[in-house]
Amino acid sequence: MNKIWLIVQREFLNRVQKKSFLVATILLPLIFPAIMAVLVYVAVEQKKNATKEVVLYIDESGYFKPDTSKFLFSPFPGTLEEGKRVIKESEDFGLLYVPSFELADPKGITLYTRINPSPSDISDIEKIFENDIRDRKMVELNVDKELLEKLKTQVDISSVKIDEGGQEKTSNSKVLFGVGMAGGIMMYMFIFIYGAQIMQGIIEEKMSKVVEVIVSSVRPFQLMMGKIIGLASVGLLQFLIWIVLISTLSTFVLGYFGLQTPQQEMMKMNEQAQQMAAQDPGSLQVLNALSQINWPYVIFSFLFYFIGGYLLYGALFAAVGSAVDSPAEAQQFMFPITIPMLISYFGLFTFILEDPHGPISVWLSIIPFTSPIAMMGRIGFGVPDWQLALSMLLLAGGFVLTTWFAARIYRVGILMHGTKVSYRVLAKWFMQKG
Repeated sequence: MNKIWLIVQREFLNRVQKKSFLVATILLPLIFPAIMAVLVYVAVEQKKNATKEVVLYIDESGYFKPDTSKFLFSPFPGTLEEGKRVIKESEDFGLLYVPSFELADPKGITLYTRINPSPSDISDIEKIFENDIRDRKMVELNVDKELLEKLKTQVDISSVKIDEGGQEKTSNSKVLFGVGMAGGIMMYMFIFIYGAQIMQGIIEEKMSKVVEVIVSSVRPFQLMMGKIIGLASVGLLQFLIWIVLISTLSTFVLGYFGLQTPQQEMMKMNEQAQQMAAQDPGSLQVLNALSQINWPYVIFSFLFYFIGGYLLYGALFAAVGSAVDSPAEAQQFMFPITIPMLISYFGLFTFILEDPHGPISVWLSIIPFTSPIAMMGRIGFGVPDWQLALSMLLLAGGFVLTTWFAARIYRVGILMHGTKVSYRVLAKWFMQKG
């Protein structure tokens, strides 16, 4: 155990004292607020200087009623062919051709432009026609528009969870969806990024022949465990520094542009809760749902599954790193490792967030290879204690199993150079005694 601890210290200090670590740790948190500042500045300036695009139109139907909320529509007196020639040589956005059509089957409407329009541009013009045609149909069918509006009723269903102790807690499915999605995506990114760092670090030491000196005094298993835990501590430290710096700098950037931070928004919402209840009940529901979430429970679960998932996949990445001589050779072995992560990542959007208590979601959150991402998608919706305990227990057992599996490959592969590695060779190393 002492030797593993010494290797942990060595890996931690070597990484932390490198200029690359300091640059990455300080520079990356600066990049995000800088990007935010540039985007906010550009958006503000663009809004100030925004000018509406001009769209020429030829209306043969007599139904078109221009809506100038986004575009400036100008009638074109000539023919369609003349309009096409004008568009080629002008600075106008495009030419809208509206042929005669039946209200029941509006076809043939075409927008001619010099550049490909965005989906939002097309959608805005389509809505003009849809609204106009709807109004004309209502007139033909003698439907009173005001009466139709009165028939529309918005129904808001409040969701209240009753726990085993009988305590009632307000919840909001959209808020829980957002918490689950953010947790799952962050888990996927961190495990993959820091797991790949383990593989890269082992490949570098193997190529420099330093490992041959180290294994003369420690067992390969101790070396592998020390590197995994040491790099895990580096990643955790870097992650915590990023959170602090990004939060601080983002607050400064938002304040500089006169915008409020999420914390300030929540304080303001608390102070004006009664006013918001009358003016915007939806915002108050979101605030209540956020306040009802057990954040210490969510954060603890995130840290546990981050560390557990990192150690589980870190052992496999370490085995791959020990078996190859370059990152290029490692690509063929990385894909099978990342398949469970990809399954849980896509399952996050396909099953887990849509049905967090369904059988597929439950199994994905229990199986060790998929539980770190899947459980974070479910955690906000509430997970039975027995499922969470079983998932954590299996994740710890999965780490032990993958470490044992990886160690049998690592002990042979770390000293091999120039060997053409295949799955058959890996199996031979795994079965080798001694």
